[in-house]
Amino acid sequence: MNPPTYDNTLNEHYEPGSPGSNEPSVYTVGELSAALKRLVEDKFGYIRVRGEVSGFKRATSGHLYMSLKDTDSIIDVVCWRGTANSLEVFPEDGMEVIATGRVSTYVARSKYQMILERLEIAGEGALLKLVEERRRRLEAQGLFEDSNKKQLPYLPETIGLITSESGAVIRDVLHRLNDRFPRQVLLWPVTVQGSKSAEEISNAISGFNLITESSSIKRPDLLIIARGGGSLEDLMAFNEENVVRAAALSEIPIISAIGHETDTTLVDFAADKRAPTPTAAAEMAVPVRGEILERVNENNSRLFVAINRQLEFLTQQTIGLSRGLPEPIRLLEESTQRVDDWSERIFLAMARTIDDKKSTIDLVKHQIAQPLDYVARKYHDLRGVLVRVEAIRLIKIRMIERDRDDLKDLGVRVSSGFATQKFLITQKLNNLESLLESYSHKSVLERGFTIIRDTKGKPISSVDKLSKGENVTIAFKEDGLAEAKILSLSQDHLEKKVEEDDPVPEGKPS
Repeated sequence: MNPPTYDNTLNEHYEPGSPGSNEPSVYTVGELSAALKRLVEDKFGYIRVRGEVSGFKRATSGHLYMSLKDTDSIIDVVCWRGTANSLEVFPEDGMEVIATGRVSTYVARSKYQMILERLEIAGEGALLKLVEERRRRLEAQGLFEDSNKKQLPYLPETIGLITSESGAVIRDVLHRLNDRFPRQVLLWPVTVQGSKSAEEISNAISGFNLITESSSIKRPDLLIIARGGGSLEDLMAFNEENVVRAAALSEIPIISAIGHETDTTLVDFAADKRAPTPTAAAEMAVPVRGEILERVNENNSRLFVAINRQLEFLTQQTIGLSRGLPEPIRLLEESTQRVDDWSERIFLAMARTIDDKKSTIDLVKHQIAQPLDYVARKYHDLRGVLVRVEAIRLIKIRMIERDRDDLKDLGVRVSSGFATQKFLITQKLNNLESLLESYSHKSVLERGFTIIRDTKGKPISSVDKLSKGENVTIAFKEDGLAEAKILSLSQDHLEKKVEEDDPVPEGKPS
């Protein structure tokens, strides 16, 4: 057996063990992780791995995390946000793919992982399996129900076309429309292949549906989604879920014309009508103008012939019926005689009616009063009313004068009473003022007395309320205050020795 060998890569930057020892060098964890990272990245700087996607998730940062597995093994895969936005195939769990990238290590967890740079479906069989599973899932959600299909308009005014602006498809569709029945066509250019095509197609369908009546652009009556032929991978944009959902939710009827007659995509199931080719879609969209004109002319001819036949039939029928009728002049003879009889009777009735009305007028005329008599009677009534009004006016004047005299007398009485009341209140206030002044302590001070207060400012009325050594304040009439201390107390109320804390200037009592 050959002895084990060691990769010199790990020993390039590390100190050896003790001299004379065969033991390997000692590394820190970080040194070992860095060395392994360089070794793995140098060895597997570009690889392609085939496996099944598992545990796929998209982080809030935009990075993609998943695993690739086969029967026996599994490897973690990371796709950074910048690369994820340019992937041609978006990963899903269970998808068989070929991943291209490099192998690196994640030192924080001591694990190796693959950094994804490109992703593709692993063969047409895996792609067909993916499409079939997606079809079943969307069908279970009711996106392909026939009850959701909308009727195509017979002759749309405006047609919305979703396809590439460069290619034979747009020329074929426009040429066929002009041949059959020229209509206004609005083109929404999209890329029909690549990583961004599904999003552009979905946005085009939604954009046409967002056009309103108030918009400057006329809303299409019909949409055509068209693309030329290609491989299954080339047509994958029309199998994406966002495109299928946009087509199923469209309020405008859609004709799908993707690839050739043998090509089938999921958007064909969601569309209201499927055309085998873009040219066939144009034929479904509008009828042939010449055929319509020919049919109209034919119908006009048939209608003219039918009207003539009907007129001839009615003419013959009228002639046949007229043979059984009497002469018109005979029918009118009896009616004419009856009119003459009624006219004579009407004249007689009118004469009698006029005579009756004249008699009635003569009778009523005598009952109507003469105008002069009526005016004289009303004049007499009016004079009586004026006399009564004058009497009422004089009565009201006398009442107003009496009320005015009463009011004047009442004013005199109120003024007299107010003056008397004012005099009495003033006299009472003067008496109370004199009484208040007699009770004031100032009159006592004027007679030579003083007021003694304790430290709280309360007057001391008895020696019992004093204690030895207490400080008191003595108030005089006009000289102010003096501070004093009680040295001794006597119960005979005749003497009280007081010593002031500070000497008192001459002329001021203590």
